[in-house]
Amino acid sequence: MATKKKAAAKKPAKKKSGAKRKPNAAFMKPMMPSAALGAVIGAKAMPRTEVTKKIWDYIKKNKLQDSKNRRNINADDKLKEIFGGKKQVSMFEMTKLVSKHLK
Repeated sequence: MATKKKAAAKKPAKKKSGAKRKPNAAFMKPMMPSAALGAVIGAKAMPRTEVTKKIWDYIKKNKLQDSKNRRNINADDKLKEIFGGKKQVSMFEMTKLVSKHLK
């Protein structure tokens, strides 16, 4: 006779409260873009999250994402100024370079 193994007891799922997750206040603080960054996303103050969205909109609109390695962004003249003169940067490096243009 084969004995059946008991299934491991599962932990009860955590109950989610009705409140939504609060965004981090540091990300939501409006920041002023530099003149170079303002040429791409607009000159008004906006939160970091909105800055990132607008940069990605610009990249997609102008088809600047590398076709072979989609993690890389090919800079046009406006982005080259933000990227410190580099022709191509990774999407992770991009966030670091963009943060230098926010005050």
